[in-house]
Amino acid sequence: MEIRLKRAYEAAEPADGYRVLIDRLWPRGLSRERAAIDEWEKELAPSTELRQWFGHEPSRFPEFRRRYLEELGERRLLLAGLRRRAREGPLTLVYAARDTDHNDAIVLAEVLKRGLPRGARS
Repeated sequence: MEIRLKRAYEAAEPADGYRVLIDRLWPRGLSRERAAIDEWEKELAPSTELRQWFGHEPSRFPEFRRRYLEELGERRLLLAGLRRRAREGPLTLVYAARDTDHNDAIVLAEVLKRGLPRGARS
């Protein structure tokens, strides 16, 4: 299973395979043509409340991760669909955040590869 992470503003490449935008909002200033998105999974994005609370503040990332995992526990069917897609070929999770080390795509990729931790909502 090959899962890649890529900022929405980076050029799409054939090696990206199936490209899924995982942000709730469309990336500012990016045309749909340039984004080359195959699927937009808004429902896998963190809730608006969680996203606003996090505010891309690295010190909040551990708590953001914990809360986001809880939210993902309520979206098991969507996760299963993406997992199936990743088994068929490369899957690229596309996101707009500037911080490549502290964002929802990192958490989502981990869940797709390893599954939800015990205790995540169901």
